[in-house]
Amino acid sequence: MHIERAGPDDVRGLARLKWIDRAADDADPAEFDSFVEALGSWWEAHQATHSAFIAQIEDATVGAAWVALLPRVPSPGASDRLSADIQSVFVMPEHRGRGVGTALVDAATAHAHSAGASRVTVHSSERAVPVYRRLGFAGSPKLLQRIAEA
Repeated sequence: MHIERAGPDDVRGLARLKWIDRAADDADPAEFDSFVEALGSWWEAHQATHSAFIAQIEDATVGAAWVALLPRVPSPGASDRLSADIQSVFVMPEHRGRGVGTALVDAATAHAHSAGASRVTVHSSERAVPVYRRLGFAGSPKLLQRIAEA
């Protein structure tokens, strides 16, 4: 397994993973190329704040994780504050349980910390909560959320 920071040439593979993870069973495969284009355009517009990491096994992209760097309001003595958010982690089902997700989250977290993020958060699925806890993520009584009303 090899983990690397994704580049523009990886957009199709990133889109494929996101499509497999999120597309409904009735999704029209003909829409995939439009999704690739939309993801590429979105990433180009957000490249200053969002980085993707990919896991490759034998030249096949089998997993991905995104990290968003979020500028925070300056404080006295700390004018360049950052937080980070791990997003859209996905590993192909046949490669789960082999450390791929752990390696992706570790790479994304290391990138966030090296960029200066003082904290890294993740909004996890129920299934992945134990994995994130094992990786050192913990709940915080000071980190709250408010869900938008429908």
